[in-house]
Parts: sequence; structure tokens; C-alpha cells
Amino acid sequence: MGILAWILIGLLAGLIAKALMPGRDPGGLIITMLIGIAGGLLGGWLGKVIFGVDSIDGFFDLSTWIAAIVGSLILLAVYRVITGNRRHA
Repeated sequence: MGILAWILIGLLAGLIAKALMPGRDPGGLIITMLIGIAGGLLGGWLGKVIFGVDSIDGFFDLSTWIAAIVGSLILLAVYRVITGNRRHA
């Protein structure tokens, strides 16, 4: 898959992760999309390392989407833990 396909999958995976983990985030939509892109890459890497599967088979492959969403959920949770203790004036 090309980089544009990964960006698109990441954007959509970020939105899906946000829908699965509702709540207030310190960042806005742009942060959520960036987390989605990074989460898609993280999910693909984790799928390959932990399970030994090629989770980057194709744009319409279910394993690609599951890996991207799981990676986005992980990064969104980490982001909330890190930024959750900050207080805004």
C-alpha cells in the first residue's frame, strides 16, 4: 500500500478509536488524526511482531483495519494518560 492509503486508513482509524473511547481530549481533531496515522503504523508493526501475520495486506483487508484501529486505541489511551494530568488555566 502507498503512503496515501496509510494516511487515509490512519485518519479513519483515529476517528473510529475516538468513537470507541469517547471523552474529552486535550487535543482536537488534528491530534486525533495524527494519533490515528501513528496508530495505524503501530498496529501494523505489532501485528507483524507479536502474531507473525502480515497485517498490511491491502486497503480493504479486515486485518489491516483491525490493526490500525487497535494501534490507534493504544496510542489514544497513552496520550490521555500523559496529557490527562495537565491543567489548563
